[in-house]
Amino acid sequence: MTKYRKIALAMLAAPLALGVASCGSSADDEALAGEPIDPIVAPAGTQWTETVNISEMDGYVLGNPEAPIKLVEYGSLTCGACASFATSASEKLKSEYVSSGVVSYELRNQVHNGIDLVLASLVRCGQKESFHPLSDQVWFNLNDVLTRAQANPQALEEAMNLPENQRFVAVGEATGLLDFFAARGLSRDQASTCLADAASVSAIADRSNTQSEELGVTGTPTFFINDRKVNANNWGDVEPLLQQAGAR
Repeated sequence: MTKYRKIALAMLAAPLALGVASCGSSADDEALAGEPIDPIVAPAGTQWTETVNISEMDGYVLGNPEAPIKLVEYGSLTCGACASFATSASEKLKSEYVSSGVVSYELRNQVHNGIDLVLASLVRCGQKESFHPLSDQVWFNLNDVLTRAQANPQALEEAMNLPENQRFVAVGEATGLLDFFAARGLSRDQASTCLADAASVSAIADRSNTQSEELGVTGTPTFFINDRKVNANNWGDVEPLLQQAGAR
């Protein structure tokens, strides 16, 4: 059974909860060290905070793709600790660090449950530049998203019995997520088309499983700086590590 099928069948196994504690991350304690790095100017007519590329790991890299300091987050879109990080870090991370060209920020989805999988599919559904703003919108409104997602368990259960090309469209409808994203620029038709692509949805779950096992990502949020997993799961701990690495 693929990770995708396991997640789909486990969707209703336990209620989703909004919490601010880390969702199980672990990390080594080795410190980063580096000399201060001068700002790197973006190409004419562009800004690093509007530059997005998709990495070979299928993460979405915001900022200078050649930034000397690369921050990677494995995040779950149903994780309260990830929402807390987004709320506290998003503005400053982008305006002070990504904008300088010294730091890039790559977000990779770790999928925890069926709702998470639907969300990960939807934030990827539009232009690549919309991935980070839509992810932030989910996290900024997580309590409402999770409340609506669990409001109609019978409809969710019925959705899970549908064919794969209809299942997650029905989940998006039953949870109110089609309307949530439509209000943020992703049309219901476009969202439904993405959710009906069972192969693409399955690939997100399978990548999450494979990468988590290969890199030892046991929960979210888990952060890497220049390929080194760091002992930090909140902005108060991540920012000093970026500064220590040279973003200052």
